[in-house]
Amino acid sequence: MPRPDHTRALHAALVTAARGLPVFPLSRTKLPAVRSPHRDEPRPTECRGACGRPGHGVYDASTDPARVRALFAVAPWATGYGVACGVGPLFLLGLDLDVKHGADGVAALAALAGVHGFALPPTVTVLTPSGGRHLWLTAPAPVSNSVGRLAPGIDVRGGGGYVVGPGSRTVAGRYSLAPGAPAEVLAPAPPELLRLAAPPPPHRPPRAEPRHPAEKRAAALVRFVLDSREGERNGRLFWAACRAYDAGFGEALAPALVTAAVHAGLSEREAAATVASAGRLHASAERSS
Repeated sequence: MPRPDHTRALHAALVTAARGLPVFPLSRTKLPAVRSPHRDEPRPTECRGACGRPGHGVYDASTDPARVRALFAVAPWATGYGVACGVGPLFLLGLDLDVKHGADGVAALAALAGVHGFALPPTVTVLTPSGGRHLWLTAPAPVSNSVGRLAPGIDVRGGGGYVVGPGSRTVAGRYSLAPGAPAEVLAPAPPELLRLAAPPPPHRPPRAEPRHPAEKRAAALVRFVLDSREGERNGRLFWAACRAYDAGFGEALAPALVTAAVHAGLSEREAAATVASAGRLHASAERSS
């Protein structure tokens, strides 16, 4: 028999999907509830649902009520749902405003608006269990994900990212619509905010040729990732991370590889997961040798 939290989450997800926003089930940890069908494969995969099986996280998201019900049926333990950002035609942009660990994203966003001369329009606002809030806006195209780049306490959820929908329950508590905020109006993001959210161009300052062979190798791996094109980014990042770990400087080079991958177009979360997979593969090989 379905649990109340599961039933409430499914109902809220269906309401959200009916408004044209793709949804998928989440566990109490805010992670995708359906496990990856590729989890036991020896090598990471770039499959985003082309295999036809559920378990691809945000790429499972759908507005089709039958599909949404099927996803929740596969994960009866789901107590929440994610709303995919950066998907047309609405191209949802989520602003995650944290008010913890010394940061105040709400005040920081108000300060940004004042400095750059834009007004935040009334829009769907979701209260989080930690006291923060999510603002839902629309954009003319997918926006890149970022963590703290706009200001401490402000995370941007764009293409490949998601926000937790109202009506979800997690280990931290329940997500709910903010009283007084529009329940259905998705306002366009101000152009000034979109410009601020755009990723900066890769900064490649001129520098002397590295002297140490290991430094040359590390620089070459970072360039290899930066030069990735769509469809090959994850594979090139995984290859570069494996070579870095084989050379003995994987841990030291990991942050630079993740940054390069984000500049190339991957989400920060996906890039970090790929580098971590390379590290685990190297550690496993070391133990078996």
